[in-house]
Amino acid sequence: MKAENMAASPMCNMELTASIERSLNEKHCQDHLQVLKTFTSSLREQEFRDAVKEEAFLSLFKVLSRLSEDLQNTCSQDQDLESVGLLLQLLAECFRAQRNACVQNTRNQNRLRELGFIYASLRVLAFLQSNHLKSRERVFESLRCGIQFLGNLAVGNQMCKDDIWRLSYPNLLLRLLSTEDEKTVNYASMVLHTCLDEAKVEEMSEPENVQLALRVMELCRTQPDLDWTVLIATQHFLKSSALVEGMYSGMSNQERVTLLELIFAQLREEDSEECGIPASVAAFLASSFQKACGAVLTLATGSASSDEVLQEALTVISLLDVLCEMTSDLKQFMFLQDHPDLLITTVELLKQVHAIGKASKNIFSSAQNFSSISGDGEMSSQSPVISFKAHLIRLIGNLCHNNPSNQDKVRELEGLTVILDNCNIDSNNPFISQWSIFAIRNLLKHNLQNQELVASLERQGTADYSALRALGFLVEERDGSLLLKPVRKDEC
Repeated sequence: MKAENMAASPMCNMELTASIERSLNEKHCQDHLQVLKTFTSSLREQEFRDAVKEEAFLSLFKVLSRLSEDLQNTCSQDQDLESVGLLLQLLAECFRAQRNACVQNTRNQNRLRELGFIYASLRVLAFLQSNHLKSRERVFESLRCGIQFLGNLAVGNQMCKDDIWRLSYPNLLLRLLSTEDEKTVNYASMVLHTCLDEAKVEEMSEPENVQLALRVMELCRTQPDLDWTVLIATQHFLKSSALVEGMYSGMSNQERVTLLELIFAQLREEDSEECGIPASVAAFLASSFQKACGAVLTLATGSASSDEVLQEALTVISLLDVLCEMTSDLKQFMFLQDHPDLLITTVELLKQVHAIGKASKNIFSSAQNFSSISGDGEMSSQSPVISFKAHLIRLIGNLCHNNPSNQDKVRELEGLTVILDNCNIDSNNPFISQWSIFAIRNLLKHNLQNQELVASLERQGTADYSALRALGFLVEERDGSLLLKPVRKDEC
């Protein structure tokens, strides 16, 4: 008879149960570990998992309970390294058996839940996590196996998810995500991701609970290779405006940049129309940009003497990048064209940045240092404001797209002349001339007053159109309207 068929036979099932039961009345030894390993191995076979009796799980539960009690008793006295090591090995194997029992088996998931495995396992994990036991690697092994069990238990089983959440949220989950072992943190992130749903995310947004979300975001920043934390943030956190606002207010500026980078990446997804970011989040970020945007100006005066001031400016720059992406013809965010004073704030900031850059040589000044551009077109400079002015112009162009009211507002704020003055190539702002042309097109389209203003500037010689012509565009009056049109090389 094949070994796997023997493992799945009722007699083998009964013998294993009896062996597990006997270990309860004996002193812990390597033989008990071998019995658990045999049970674990048998549970890898679907046929055995489907046939295992409830009595076997009940015996396993008694083993888990005894191991938990013995470990606590041993640790309350002088720790015997050998005894503790064996207890931790037995615990890890017990968790492995529980983990294997749940694989694609709803019946076993429900049985383990009903027998109390969730509470008992979480109690052990809490003890392991909070006590400075010897044999740290053995501790991590037990933690990993116990958390993997919770993950397998929760998959596809709402009652198990809810019980795990109720018994571990928020304190134990937070402690597990703060463990110094990377694998433990990764498995804990997996459990959190599996348990989360819309109601639980809203629960996390409460001020007293937001620390768990902040820890996830910290992991996104410090350990970006942990895929589960990124999935938690993008698939759950970013869909809740309450949680985004709660996290943002409790974050350092460095952490805010990480959050904004995740939002930006989500907007860049192929199916960006279904990015899942609610309009209320976009409105909140627009307001945040308006409140904090002045911080960027400190970079020109040298008053950014502390790292925190620099991080505040970098947050503003990241906010601008996100707003540019949101208003790039994503219909669900085009309401930002009417967001109170967003356009005014952006135009005024552009005017200030432009004026500061022209007043003296500083971080906002135009440059022709093209040696800083690599062969692939990327900037090698470490300046934090690279492309900042170009992106301000890009946002203005987006906010004025097919919006006569905003077109007029830019003219009234004298922003049109500033944009015209930025049609020159600037190595500190790659593509600024292209974004300026884009913005001018949107400002002139079907707007006679803006067209007349540009025409008058050309007649007076106030505006320099040589840069536009060098880029292959011509400003031309036709039937009373001003057109920006491409021209042939021989006309340049």
